[in-house]
Amino acid sequence: MTVEAAMIWNEPNNKSHWDPGIDPDWSRFGEMAKLAGQAIRAEHPGLPRVLGGMSPIDPLFVKRLAGYGVLEHMDAVAVHGFPLDWNLWQIGEWPAKIDEIRAVTDKPVWVSEVGVSTFGADEVQVWGLERTAALLKGRAPRVHWYSLYDLPKTWEATTRHREAEGSSYYRHFAMGLLREDGAPKPALEEFARHTPDLGLCQWFHYEDHRLDDAVAWMKRLGVTYLRTGLSWADSFRPDALRWFDRQMEALRDFDVTVTFCFTPEHRGLAPHHTSAPQAPEEFAEFCAAMVRRYGGGGGRGSAAPA
Repeated sequence: MTVEAAMIWNEPNNKSHWDPGIDPDWSRFGEMAKLAGQAIRAEHPGLPRVLGGMSPIDPLFVKRLAGYGVLEHMDAVAVHGFPLDWNLWQIGEWPAKIDEIRAVTDKPVWVSEVGVSTFGADEVQVWGLERTAALLKGRAPRVHWYSLYDLPKTWEATTRHREAEGSSYYRHFAMGLLREDGAPKPALEEFARHTPDLGLCQWFHYEDHRLDDAVAWMKRLGVTYLRTGLSWADSFRPDALRWFDRQMEALRDFDVTVTFCFTPEHRGLAPHHTSAPQAPEEFAEFCAAMVRRYGGGGGRGSAAPA
């Protein structure tokens, strides 16, 4: 098993993934992240720990967490950007956005999600991918394109307000290089021109029927590194470890950044996956258990945080 990094949470400054009503100053998040970083280090001293990708990209958020001592327990920080779909900045600002974060931390800055939807037109994704690659290749240690597959329309996107967000919500379903049925979009060929420099971010749902086909596609495309997740909430399903084992075994030939996130409803201060947990050490224990199970002796060294 090749786990090359452990990412702590996903978009912690986005209310679709962390409830600011419960934790308005992110102090609870900071405590949880520190405990998780310490637990991962104790379990696997050589495994890079990455602060979950920011969305929006916000240097003040980094400074706040640094003030809580969080960055002392991280080896890299990550950012997410979707300027053609959700952000209020232009795609050409990508280098400046990374520099904003570099100005407030000496940690390497990963781009753990970047993508373009085909909501308006397939051609927009082709152009956006080409432009993104030109702007980001060689500028960040890791660039994870989001994503391989469109989100099935029968599923819900992980966002708070759902259809009330209008077109912003429906763009979640059109981020893939492959359509829901596995048919390639025009941007797939463009993506293949940028591997292995570009990797992928693909979330696999519990017992995801796309897993084996995804692995086959990634190998065909020349992908060598991937970001995915293991859900703390899913870990309470009766046969969770069987699914986790199957997912991680299927991904054994890739350098995998594993994201640990999603609060179990019964362990949150509120019954929602975005809630701060009642006992943050329980999240740290989950991270340690997953690293112990899947971390092995570390990755092939292709993604040292520096």
